[in-house]
Amino acid sequence: MVVRENITSQSNFRATDNLENWLKKNNLVGITGVDTRQITKILREKGAVNAVIEYKKNGKFNFKEIKKKLKIWKGIKGCDLTKGVTRNKKTTWNKTVWSINEGYGYNNKKKYHIVAIDYGAKDNILRNLASLGCKVTVVPATANSKDIFKLNPDGIFLSNGPGDPQATGKFTIPTIKKILKKNIPTFGICLGHQILAIALGGKTKKMHHGHRGANHPVLEIKTGKVIITVQNHGFEVLKKSLPKNTKISYKSLFDGSIEGLELADKPVFSVQYHPEASPGPHDHLELFKKFYELVKKNA
Repeated sequence: MVVRENITSQSNFRATDNLENWLKKNNLVGITGVDTRQITKILREKGAVNAVIEYKKNGKFNFKEIKKKLKIWKGIKGCDLTKGVTRNKKTTWNKTVWSINEGYGYNNKKKYHIVAIDYGAKDNILRNLASLGCKVTVVPATANSKDIFKLNPDGIFLSNGPGDPQATGKFTIPTIKKILKKNIPTFGICLGHQILAIALGGKTKKMHHGHRGANHPVLEIKTGKVIITVQNHGFEVLKKSLPKNTKISYKSLFDGSIEGLELADKPVFSVQYHPEASPGPHDHLELFKKFYELVKKNA
């Protein structure tokens, strides 16, 4: 975490600790006193670049060694990072979304069964799935099609996650292709969207600097409606690589890149952005309801 000003004490009434303590407990790097405006300018012009954050108590640094570290790392392209963040075993999930009056709730209804493949899934995605009133089972990124089909899913969710989708696709694409043959309602977000596109025969590429943060305007092509989204990705799906049965449902109003896909002949769709994001715009939580309706219709 790189910020300009020093981290202040917490002020939100829901807070249980301050951010600095949380970073330390989770062994995460944080640095303050940095000219973030200048970093933004560098990233805007040069795209994603390698960087080193180093700490020395005495303030004396070996800059030759630091430059060597910068050259050694070849970047995120070609890296599968999902195996480091996925769950190790199958789990169930029943916690629902937070509300101001009741906090987090728990789902006791289990009419339909959704299997979520965890490539590094955000908890709030899983909360939204549980809030549909469905039973939710989360499986590791490495789960194969046999493992998934044994669970008798009514719907399958492909989660977000880090890394290069082409690298992750080396072990996930065979599974997704077999899922697509079964005609099971399938919904993908972010990395899930990208690897779904690859499974359909599409290709992805690394973006200049990606889409990061809130307030990204996205056009819903069918209605002409503009929605405000939260995004965090460095790769995109290439339009010309997609098969004929794939329809582009959303596009970025910043650069025209693909923000959503639908299949014309199967109950399958995906989005590049994060409809579950919170805090942030909640313009498109209805996508979870759309998924539910597909599951209901095909059950």
